[in-house]
Amino acid sequence: MRTLVLNAGYEPLAVVTFRRALVLVLAGKASVLAESGDPVVGPGDVFGRPSVILLNRYVNIPYRDSSVATRRGVLRRDSHSCAYCGKAAATVDHVVPKSRGGEDSWENMVACCLRCNNKKGDRTLNQLGWKLRFTPRAPHGTRWQIRELEQPAAQWSPFLGDTAA
Repeated sequence: MRTLVLNAGYEPLAVVTFRRALVLVLAGKASVLAESGDPVVGPGDVFGRPSVILLNRYVNIPYRDSSVATRRGVLRRDSHSCAYCGKAAATVDHVVPKSRGGEDSWENMVACCLRCNNKKGDRTLNQLGWKLRFTPRAPHGTRWQIRELEQPAAQWSPFLGDTAA
């Protein structure tokens, strides 16, 4: 079970285990906004299983630099779908090949199936007559800072608004 942690300003801060969330609530550092699942039974008490908690004090979020393009990030951004043919992608391709001066950037890397990646090789899209299905861009928003938000629980939707989209 996962629990969404909201900052005192109601913005998503993290996703933790229900045990960590219960410890925060019992320590008086957070309050439960939503519960789900079976209750937690202790030796002397029965507690609801927290699904969403709100911190009592505001936590300053350190600057998060999400500008570094990684293989995992590119695959997540493109929903594991090939940018050329639309099939399931397991590799990453440089639109402008590195051998021709291409960079490791969000705008130059796309998810790609193995077949298209082998076919493209170190050639450009113009040489092959191919087109991208979308324009690659750097991701932004809370969804990319908190990895667990790519598969949000149903109970979280009132608290996330459009940040999980």
